[in-house]
Amino acid sequence: MLYYLFQFLEDKYQFPGAQLFEYLSFRSAMAILLSLLISTIYGKRIINYLQTKQIGESVRELGLQGQSEKAGTPTMGGIIIIISTLIPVLLLAKLENIYVILLIITTLWMGAIGFLDDYIKTFKKDKEGLPGKFKIIGQIGLGLIVGCIMYFNDGITVKEKANPKEVISQEMMLGTNKLPEMGPEQKTLTTTIPFVKNNEFDYSRIISWINPDLAKYAWIIFIPIVIFIVTAVSNGANLTDGIDGLAAGSSAIIVLTLGIFAWVSGNIIFSDYLNIMYIPNSGEMTIYITAFAGALVGFLWYNTYPAQVFMGDTGSLTIGGIIAVLAIATRKELLIPILCGIFLVENLSVMLQVAWFKYTKKRFGEGRRIFLMSPLHHHYQKKGHHESKIVVRFWVVGIFLAILTIVTLKLR
Repeated sequence: MLYYLFQFLEDKYQFPGAQLFEYLSFRSAMAILLSLLISTIYGKRIINYLQTKQIGESVRELGLQGQSEKAGTPTMGGIIIIISTLIPVLLLAKLENIYVILLIITTLWMGAIGFLDDYIKTFKKDKEGLPGKFKIIGQIGLGLIVGCIMYFNDGITVKEKANPKEVISQEMMLGTNKLPEMGPEQKTLTTTIPFVKNNEFDYSRIISWINPDLAKYAWIIFIPIVIFIVTAVSNGANLTDGIDGLAAGSSAIIVLTLGIFAWVSGNIIFSDYLNIMYIPNSGEMTIYITAFAGALVGFLWYNTYPAQVFMGDTGSLTIGGIIAVLAIATRKELLIPILCGIFLVENLSVMLQVAWFKYTKKRFGEGRRIFLMSPLHHHYQKKGHHESKIVVRFWVVGIFLAILTIVTLKLR
């Protein structure tokens, strides 16, 4: 909204400083500062409100050190993240941008599912919360919306170089030469894939090899893939939210990495220089990403050990859904196993634990475990490691995976 106000002031009155709002870098900086201020200043007020309403966490007895001390800690703190993200976005972003619209829908959709789950747990005193099947239905619904918009919306396109053999020079980077000549915008299901020549893969190839005319039905392949990604990443974030600061910190690292991809992919010069797919209008996602990253970091002010508030499913499901949609929108979803390696390992630890327990119980009459406890972070807690040490080490691994994700784009 501020963007449109200052655009009007610049057009009509040449208001001093109004032109700054035309620059993506300025609005991104404003977004992260504003989200940090909201999450740290007003976050405390929200926590106090949750405490007065006695919206506290009911902790199951798992035999973990320090677990009983967390009983009664306010939950549903994901509201802080959602509010601190949406306010800067509504003020500073171009709200007609399809990518911004998609991310706002994702935030509200997953936030509503998580809020309903937390509401049932806290107010209805049902520890199970929202039945799992309804969460899955909600995640599938979001995946269906995202997949349909990505495939059918005319505002989501990519551009390729008119002359693929043209090599961008340092002079172009410095703005002293003409821009690289790009072809027309085109609808395509091309995405980024590491370790492959040209780093690109078109989903339509999965069926077009049978008959080229089948390429127009590629949405039948693409949409289920989107649904799977949204479901997997949101559940991974939910499982990671088990100890103070782990989910928020790990997510901030992932989101900032995706922010680099979004900014570069939306810039015709840098995308060509770095040989990364140019996605018109995707740079506007940088506003959302910086606001989201600021909200996560601000939330960490109260969520690091010992936590004053838990994000609950209101936060964890929303975080996972947003990360999944950001990866899909920037055409980097096939890099998720590397970038979101923490989420992947947490998911796998639970799946392996359950599968092995059921298998050994059926074969030997007694269930056996691979880990002392799952998800994986609880395994290290059982081994006697303090949760602060576990969290910091997971963050270090997350930073390593983020760097590796960026590096893989140049490995082909």
